[in-house]
Amino acid sequence: MDYLPIFIQLLGAPAVVVGGGHVALRKVDLLLKAGARVTVIAPQIHDELRSLAERGQLDYVALEFQPHHLDGSALAIAATSSREVNAAVSSAAQARRVPVNVVDDPELSSFIFPAIIDRSPVVVAVGSSGHSPVLARRVRQQIEALLPARLGALARFVGDRRKDVQRTLAPAQRRPFWERIIGGFVGTRVLAGDENDARAAFDNELAASAAPENDPAPGQEHAARLGGSTGEVYLIGAGPGDPDLLTLRAVQLLQQADIILYDRLISDAVLDRARRDAERVFVGKETGGDHHATQKRIHHLLVEYARRGLRVARLKGGDPFIFGRGGEEIEVLQANDIPYVVVPGITAALGAAASAGIPLTHRRLAQSVTFAAGHALDDETLDWRSLAQPHHTVVFYMGVAQMPRIVARLTGAGASPDHPAAIVERGSLAEQRVVRGTLSTIVEKSQLAGIAPPALLIVGEVASLARADDEVLTTLEASEASAAESV
Repeated sequence: MDYLPIFIQLLGAPAVVVGGGHVALRKVDLLLKAGARVTVIAPQIHDELRSLAERGQLDYVALEFQPHHLDGSALAIAATSSREVNAAVSSAAQARRVPVNVVDDPELSSFIFPAIIDRSPVVVAVGSSGHSPVLARRVRQQIEALLPARLGALARFVGDRRKDVQRTLAPAQRRPFWERIIGGFVGTRVLAGDENDARAAFDNELAASAAPENDPAPGQEHAARLGGSTGEVYLIGAGPGDPDLLTLRAVQLLQQADIILYDRLISDAVLDRARRDAERVFVGKETGGDHHATQKRIHHLLVEYARRGLRVARLKGGDPFIFGRGGEEIEVLQANDIPYVVVPGITAALGAAASAGIPLTHRRLAQSVTFAAGHALDDETLDWRSLAQPHHTVVFYMGVAQMPRIVARLTGAGASPDHPAAIVERGSLAEQRVVRGTLSTIVEKSQLAGIAPPALLIVGEVASLARADDEVLTTLEASEASAAESV
């Protein structure tokens, strides 16, 4: 290693920053967050630095730098535009054995600032030994996307209870206990902001772990979860297909799940965001199959795996509560006292419409939107007269096979044959295709294009808003124009 990564305690320690511009301001901000007593040395300073000095949050010395300014300092930073001044700060600091950083000049520095991810008290630092600060920041961004915003709260929750665990459990029990707490239901509830449930679950887990039957044999550790410990279920919305549209919370839970239950709407790219060693179980419903039996099997697996103490991710296309049967699954989990977390996702209608350039609402064209299941055409709760009204958008899920009947129901309820419609196949993915037309043409156009599920039918004036890169539409219209010319 070119540098030893360490964390320095600066609470109440004197730190000197030489320079008074924007760069100095950034460094001062970090030092103040660490609790240092900061002194800024510069003939002129940034207005924000002056404001901090006026509020007593730092000391300001309006002079050119002199070596004695570093006497008694615990740390020094040179942030001026003059390499000569920066070199003088470096020389004076090293003569006094004061750690020094010269901004953007590793050769003059005895330490460098890493890219920082702050989830205090959890802090992650990423460095490139000064070779590429931009690369270090990019790595920081990638790591930051995986770390929950409330990770610090979890660290504090654990820290507040360490002594209780030390008093209650034998040394060999503590590590597996903390692994269950941090990676299980307690940790999930703290990260979700529900510390009341987390406290109750923690107390129960600690009491169960302290029971005599859970005492480890001398010299042995529990490598597995304790028998009888209940796992948890994550109902995760996977979005419309593009893995970059997964929420941060979805990625975080996929990284800690032991079992992934997924269906045919989940792309390989989305599955790749899960833990590499997680078991993947396909539970998709096949066209023409017994969907009731398949759903019953899903319910059984959710309960069975959770009762084994495993963390189960039920990965659903779109959002779990928009035609995803998530409501039925939480009923089963509640009935069996299985803890669960619901992670909303970008539902297919939103993702597909956005990637196709179709706004579902528009000030001039549509003031309301309805999501409907295309396979429930005979459901008497659907108000077809309302769905057929102008200035209203309707998105039909699972409607490819039923498109002729959908069109017939809409026109029968008063919709004009010229009412715009569009169908989006594999929305948000690289293979996405869009066909636009009207109620009188959309079925034929979709059949000519060979549109197949998964696809959404969007009906309403907004569907007439075309995009220049609609390749399917352009090809079909060119073909129609050519046929018309030949006639």
